[in-house]
Amino acid sequence: MAAALRGSLVTLAKGLSGARLQPLCARSLSLTSSQNVSESPPARADSTFKVTMVPGDGVGPELMTAVKEVFKAADVPVEFEEFHLSEVQNMASEEKLDEVLSSMKNNRVAIKGKIHTPMEYKGELASYEMRLRRKLDLFANVVHVNSLPGYSTRHNNLDLVIIREQTEGEYSSLEHESVSGVVECLKIITREKSRRIAKFAFDYATKKGRSKVTAVHKANIMKLGDGLFLQSCAEVAELYPKIKYENIIIDNCCMQLVQNPYQFDVLVMPNLYGNIIDNLAAGLVGGAGVVPGESYSAEYAVFETGARHPFAQAVGRNIANPTAMLLSASNMLRHLNLEYHSNMVSEAVKKVIKQGKVRTSDLGGYASCDEFTRAVISNLAV
Repeated sequence: MAAALRGSLVTLAKGLSGARLQPLCARSLSLTSSQNVSESPPARADSTFKVTMVPGDGVGPELMTAVKEVFKAADVPVEFEEFHLSEVQNMASEEKLDEVLSSMKNNRVAIKGKIHTPMEYKGELASYEMRLRRKLDLFANVVHVNSLPGYSTRHNNLDLVIIREQTEGEYSSLEHESVSGVVECLKIITREKSRRIAKFAFDYATKKGRSKVTAVHKANIMKLGDGLFLQSCAEVAELYPKIKYENIIIDNCCMQLVQNPYQFDVLVMPNLYGNIIDNLAAGLVGGAGVVPGESYSAEYAVFETGARHPFAQAVGRNIANPTAMLLSASNMLRHLNLEYHSNMVSEAVKKVIKQGKVRTSDLGGYASCDEFTRAVISNLAV
């Protein structure tokens, strides 16, 4: 009886191992294999990033040529979609603007020169530059003012950040002639956008390890408008107890920046004040040709020069300084998580300036834009 039972069990085991256990094992292996494939990061066959490029007016196209040449030499995995938009060269239209906006929305990252705004009124108060910002809701403009090693100025070792709200304020394009000879220009300040830019400034300070945020205003005269901005900044400051908060009147801020800029860390301000302070601070470290800038919305990032000047008198003369645009391009690469290429470009630019052998005329040298670009390329650590 026992022998018969033992024989039946052996037969059953053989049947299971032959007919059913092998497929089960195979299925288990294939399941494990498929799980491993899904958990591992997908291989990127095409790792090229698409970026919208708008050269703009003045020396913008020359600066963008420098960026493209440096990117090519550094083998940067970026492909540019280039659009020419200009109000002064008859290359601006609603269709062209829509094309640029569509590209920016698809790519989410752009690099842009200054689109010059004519002073003449031609029926439209809002410039294309302003319309781009509003359509993309580029509410925060960030300009990092940093001294360049090897280039000496009155104040060396500067390191401060200017954050500017750029969708309202004095640049709201709301003007009208109420009676003949009397023009009213409206300055719009809202609690929502004031709190948003204040929160951006404090978040930036927290992320970058900075210790102080200073709100710039003129609330002693514009008690309601700038008063609301100041109140909003103070309310947001209470949510960040580890960040020191101060405020300063705009005219005093200009004087203090010239006398002792080291007292500032992060400055946040409405639109017009930001435009003025950007340019003043750029002058402290070498001028418009050396300071990068960027603008952010919740979804998009646009990289440009910190002090926006077309430098029209230099067009075709090959004397523009590409430093600011190249540093902006480096910041763009960091935004795309291309840290290696970002550092390569920025270090090459800083190395050229520190060596002091190749400098453009704005920095006291005699080099052309092309010569400076070639010097940067020769210093790339590829």
